[in-house]
Amino acid sequence: MKLNIDEVADALHLQLIDVEVVESEEIAAGIIVDYDAAGEIVGLEVLHLSKRSKPVDLLDFQFQSHRKPKPVAPTELVAA
Repeated sequence: MKLNIDEVADALHLQLIDVEVVESEEIAAGIIVDYDAAGEIVGLEVLHLSKRSKPVDLLDFQFQSHRKPKPVAPTELVAA
C-alpha cells in the first residue's frame, strides 16, 4: 500500500496494491477509484485537496472488498 500526496497537482493518491489499472471511475466530484482487470478496487485518488471544505482524513475512508458490477450483455437477459 502506498500513499502519495502531490502538492503541485493538489491531489492524494492511495495505491492499495501494485497492479495495472485498467479502468478509473469518478464516483464523486474529484474522487476517482481505480480498478484492475478483475474489477477489484486497487487505488483511490482525491483531487483538489486544498479546495476541500474540510481536510481529507484517511481514517474517514472505509473500504470493503467488492467487485465492480459488470454490465450484462443483451444476450444474457432473459424475458420474465
